[in-house]
Amino acid sequence: MRKINLFFYLAIATIGFAQTPSVKISPDLKPASPATVGMSDIRLKRIDAMLKQAVKDGDIPGAVALIARDGKIVFHSAYGLANNTAGIKIYNDAIFRIASQTKAITSTAVMMLWEEGKFKLDDPVSKYIPQFKDAKILDTFNETDTTYTSISSEKEITIRHLITHTSGIGYGVIDGDPRFKAIYHKAGITDLFTTEDISIEESVKKLAGLPLHHTPGEKFTYSEGLDVLGYFIEVISGLPFDEFLRTRIFDPLGMNDTWFYLPKEKYDRLVNVQHKVDGEWEKYPVTFYDTDYPIKGAKRFFSGGAGLSSTAKDYATFLQMYLNKGELNGVRLLSRTTVRSIMANQIGEIWKDGPKNYGLAFGIVNQKGEDSGGLGSEGTFDWGGYFNTQYFADPEEQIIGILMKQTQGTSNDNTAWKFRQMVFSAVDD
Repeated sequence: MRKINLFFYLAIATIGFAQTPSVKISPDLKPASPATVGMSDIRLKRIDAMLKQAVKDGDIPGAVALIARDGKIVFHSAYGLANNTAGIKIYNDAIFRIASQTKAITSTAVMMLWEEGKFKLDDPVSKYIPQFKDAKILDTFNETDTTYTSISSEKEITIRHLITHTSGIGYGVIDGDPRFKAIYHKAGITDLFTTEDISIEESVKKLAGLPLHHTPGEKFTYSEGLDVLGYFIEVISGLPFDEFLRTRIFDPLGMNDTWFYLPKEKYDRLVNVQHKVDGEWEKYPVTFYDTDYPIKGAKRFFSGGAGLSSTAKDYATFLQMYLNKGELNGVRLLSRTTVRSIMANQIGEIWKDGPKNYGLAFGIVNQKGEDSGGLGSEGTFDWGGYFNTQYFADPEEQIIGILMKQTQGTSNDNTAWKFRQMVFSAVDD
């Protein structure tokens, strides 16, 4: 009898955490010739030539580019070197630190739990992480000793604020306001990624006691809100954040090369972060972080805002799930109704004069952006990463574009805007 009860419990637990099968079965991404999906092979060759020239001219050390349309990969090529000092080439399956491209994956995980009725988007986060109760806003700051005063916020931070970067939380060492750089540093906040022995729970609870830039919901301030949500996912799901992503997103989608910390057998595929020294590409040195964080250190800090590494193919798979309105290969992560909300403008008039809005996971091209040219159709969703990775996906044209690089301090790199502009120029139907 005990064995039966145990089996029943495990079965219920599995159902609760497994992805649901879908009546819709969209195939995995597979290669196809450009002409079969209305793309010009000749125009795609222009992109190939542009990236080869960028490597030859020393504008970038190397890159991997991927273009897909209608669920078919029509362009997937590698350029240059993963390690210029050692002369190691980049291949299509190279692994890149995707930094802020992690944010969309974390947001997706939040929305999966939302679909299960675990919380409302406008719930105060303090309901689940009590340390965020009684939020304060920075009032005065003393540059001499970095002391400050704060005033009580009229509003609490909500889950929606955290997803949309309107919470008022800052970003420490990369914050645009030097006062917050000093405050976060003094408090010992881990901002992005680290080799140190710290958990997201420890860092988030420290962060909760610090002042905000502004009243929640008032402005867009790029922030550590997605790191807070990484810990929030642990609280709601009862699983470590990395395990939640592995079992609920990566394994179901077949994203086998996407990790916070790489398995040893994948170490040799990690591309070096490089910068120019006297005209030559060299490995970027240790600064406030060690670029080797995906393969060394304590490996305990699962940054929901910037911690993952991945391949172009894996990230394209994630984006294809969204173009399929939440499903891939018969596995449904999100309802199409939820995807519709994710792709809606969630920040009102805050970006009213710009070419994009912001949804619940991505920047979203608006009509002004489409009309400006080169960004894709209205509704195209996108973002990028700290080490110069980028992606975009156009639901109207069913196009995905991904360009992965690993650089810091570059000034002559124009491949990002050229790539996006030239991808849409290759449509031929």
